[in-house]
Amino acid sequence: MKKALTMTVIFQANSLNYGEGIANISELKKFHRGNGEVHTYASRQSIRYDIVRLGNEWFGWNLNTVDKASGVVQFKKEATIEDSVEMDLFGYLKTDKNSQKRPAVVRLSHAISLEPYKSDLEFLNNMGLASRIGQDANLANIEQHHSFYTYTLTIDLSRVGVDGEIELPNEEKARRIQQLLEILKGLNRNIRGRQENLSPFFVIGGMYEVANPFFLGRVEVGATPNGWEVKTKQIRDIMEQTFAGQAIGEDTRMGVLSGMFANEGELYDGFAGKVTPIEPFFQYMSTKIQEYYGV
Repeated sequence: MKKALTMTVIFQANSLNYGEGIANISELKKFHRGNGEVHTYASRQSIRYDIVRLGNEWFGWNLNTVDKASGVVQFKKEATIEDSVEMDLFGYLKTDKNSQKRPAVVRLSHAISLEPYKSDLEFLNNMGLASRIGQDANLANIEQHHSFYTYTLTIDLSRVGVDGEIELPNEEKARRIQQLLEILKGLNRNIRGRQENLSPFFVIGGMYEVANPFFLGRVEVGATPNGWEVKTKQIRDIMEQTFAGQAIGEDTRMGVLSGMFANEGELYDGFAGKVTPIEPFFQYMSTKIQEYYGV
């Protein structure tokens, strides 16, 4: 039976992804909307990088799978999904006389800021080092943006651990997805001497009959006199939608970090039985993974 897991996460962090920059100004990756607002983002590639980094640090994922034997830096010709969780979950392309391609099983969106960027800058210099040798300091400016961000992850569970003639045991398939869930729960990013915490303040999703990012672009926050709130109208509309005759909301769950949103009570009361703290949400997802793979 084909099943897919998707979840949309809200987290809070500062200045997550820089681009090329101009002169001595380091520019954040950002885009402009038609209403004039500017939003920063962390690219899906940067999120993938940190997931794989933590997979290696926390669970020993094999990263010795790359070479340049073909003249291009890419995955080794002989490496397979048996050797690499990364290749299994995020796919690969091996260019050669007989190119090999595996589309990603785990699909990520960019992590986009939910608050507009207001052109904040931080002035930097290396006076501490320069003063040691009696030299003038070098100067720099970097763009800064502290914001809520949201990204979406979607997994086609039927394709995990399957690549051509290779099919891994269900126990291994389940283990890899459960490790991924553990990483998402504690996701972080090392950037410019900081370690930013990307773990969820709010998360919504579930296991569905189709691999579709139902809540991508539909989860927002708003500032109120009482504090930040998760907007619920869009969420209700999506949960009332149906696929194959079943409402999306039947399989949907939400996790909320206690004390972070002013309408936490509204979420618990308005979506009775669907809302839990963050940890039980991930435990529920882990249980659903075990049931799907029969382990």
